[in-house]
Amino acid sequence: MKKTVSLPFMVLSILFCVCLIISNILEVKMISLGPVTATAGLIVFPISYIINDCIAEVWGYKKARLIIWAGFAMNFLAVALIQLAILLPPASFWNGQEAFSLVFAATPRIAVASLIAFLAGSFLNAYVMSKMKVASKGKRFSLRAMVSTLVGESADSLIFFPVAFAGVVPFNELLILIVTQAILKSAYEAIILPVTIRVVKLIKRIDGSDVYDTDISYNILKIKEV
Repeated sequence: MKKTVSLPFMVLSILFCVCLIISNILEVKMISLGPVTATAGLIVFPISYIINDCIAEVWGYKKARLIIWAGFAMNFLAVALIQLAILLPPASFWNGQEAFSLVFAATPRIAVASLIAFLAGSFLNAYVMSKMKVASKGKRFSLRAMVSTLVGESADSLIFFPVAFAGVVPFNELLILIVTQAILKSAYEAIILPVTIRVVKLIKRIDGSDVYDTDISYNILKIKEV
C-alpha cells in the first residue's frame, strides 16, 4: 500500500522544525519584558507547541511522535553544523570570528538542554492532548490545548533552565525564569488559541482527518508506527 503525506501535514512539519532550530539560536539571548526576564526563544518556541497540538488533534499521537523525533534530528543537525562552522578557520580578511563564536559558542550546552527539555515537554504535550481527546470524545478542544500546553511547557522549563544556565544564572533568577517562562508560553497559547481553533477546523475540513488514539502504543521509540 502506497503511503501519502497530505500538504497541510507537510507544511506544519516543516514549520515545526524551523521553529525549533530558530528557538535554539534565540535562546542564547536574555531579554527583559518590563520587570520580566526571559529568553528570546520565547518569540518563536511556543509556536512549536501550537503545531504539536494541531498535529496530535488532527492526525493523532503517532504522527505527533514522528514529527517530534524529526524536529529533534533537525535540531541536532543544525547544532552540529554550527559547531563545525565555528571550528573552521576564518578567512584572513574576515574579522567576525570572535563575535560569531561569542553568539554560537554557548549553543552546545543550550542545545543539549533544549533537546532534552523539548523531548520531555513535546511528548507530554502530545500524550495529554491525545488522552484528553479520547476521554472527552473530541469535545472541549480549547481546554485540551491549554492543559496539554501547560503540562508540556512546565516540564520543558523545569528541565531546560537548570541544565542550560545552572552556575551561570543565580539560583533565584533560575526559579523566576522557570515560572515566568512557563506562564508566558502558556499565555501565548491562550492568546493565539482562537487562531489555533480555526486552523484545526480548516485542516480537518481540507484533509478529512480527525484521529482518535484508541488501542495505540504511547512508547516514544516506536517511530515506525505511523
